[in-house]
Amino acid sequence: MGKSKRNSPKPGGNRAQRLAERRAALQEAEQTVARPFQGLASECDLVALREFVPSATAELKLAEGVAAERTVVLATVLPGAVSALVRAGDSPTGYVGVQVQAPSSDPAADIAASILWTQSADPGDSLAVAHAAPGGPTLADVLVTDAPLELTVHQDFDWWVPEGVQPDPQIAATIEQAKQAIMPSDRLDLGKDSIGAAWWVDAGDKAHLRWVRPESEDDLMLALARLHAAGGLNLGEGSRFAGSFRTHGLLVPVFDLDPDRHVSEWASPAAEFGDRLAEALAVETPLTPEQRRSRDGLRSRQVTLR
Repeated sequence: MGKSKRNSPKPGGNRAQRLAERRAALQEAEQTVARPFQGLASECDLVALREFVPSATAELKLAEGVAAERTVVLATVLPGAVSALVRAGDSPTGYVGVQVQAPSSDPAADIAASILWTQSADPGDSLAVAHAAPGGPTLADVLVTDAPLELTVHQDFDWWVPEGVQPDPQIAATIEQAKQAIMPSDRLDLGKDSIGAAWWVDAGDKAHLRWVRPESEDDLMLALARLHAAGGLNLGEGSRFAGSFRTHGLLVPVFDLDPDRHVSEWASPAAEFGDRLAEALAVETPLTPEQRRSRDGLRSRQVTLR
């Protein structure tokens, strides 16, 4: 006789195991820092570098009191997606990556731990995974909080290898492979008084503008709804509002753009949109029925990135 179906293993594994995995996932979500880069002038750019900018670097300004034995350069991603490395040379330089192999629930603490590691590591060493100590220094403790990032945007990964050094064949092949996959990107220069970080990317058949904003998600969504209802949620001719995504406690509006127009041609339309958005953010009256419909529609097209 065959085995009773009652005693047959259920698909998907043991129920107790599934419940334990579910509890672990909920606990991890509870421990995740909702807005890890809050309080830093570079918050919006840090979020952009962490989530979607392919290749960029910036020399960091370390806080007073940090034992700054070496220059530290923040990078989108390092070879092998390691957390940090120290480049050998006459003046060894520390490099810290924000797109890493195994991020923790607090990426800002990971970066702080990586920065401190670069100050004592031997030239040529690399740190695969940063281990931030509970209650240890935060990124706000390690960096000058009011200093914006002075970014250098790259269209390749040649900076992985010091100038004048011939990379070994494996590294050269990795750089070439990464170069083939990279999408041209740039940060729009909207003036010193601009808010947030507006990043343009050429995706081939279309271009996009992803504008990381520092306002609370709710306030920004209400302002976007007001603009949508008034027909002003765009960057003018050749643009279309595509949606938004939530990440690291911030809301990022995304626009589809005409790919035949150069990135610099979008600076003026983006600045004008920024002015309209500021006016909408200043409105305190409740939403009208039409604006509420716009808000609900915008929320239905919203994506959350973990």
